Amino acid sequence: MIIHSAKELNVYKAAYELSMEIFEISKTCPEERYSLTDQIRRSSRSVCSNLCEAWAKRRYEAHFISKFTDADGENSETGTWLDFAKDCGYISNEDHIRLTSKCKEVGAMLGNMLKNPAPFLIKSD
Repeated sequence: MIIHSAKELNVYKAAYELSMEIFEISKTCPEERYSLTDQIRRSSRSVCSNLCEAWAKRRYEAHFISKFTDADGENSETGTWLDFAKDCGYISNEDHIRLTSKCKEVGAMLGNMLKNPAPFLIKSD
């Protein structure tokens, strides 16, 4: 199967779904200055944007890996913000468990792709 866009990757779809779930659940969070809500939304969305940037740079392995590493870092940051959201009472323990589980799944997919980037790179002639 030929993949034409990062948006076709399972990891992108999973990260996007997680980001949208976080957006929906964060609508109930109280507003605060420099808010946790903004941080968690930003980091979860950044996973997807870094995946798209990585896809655009797949002709250059080092750049591709660098952007994938950024996506992985943003995903880890999202997990940390989820911990804060639970501990601040913004999300339930059940939502925390469900969302962090999805976050770990995204991290595992990113980790596997980082271990073996070759299938995703553009091969030079």
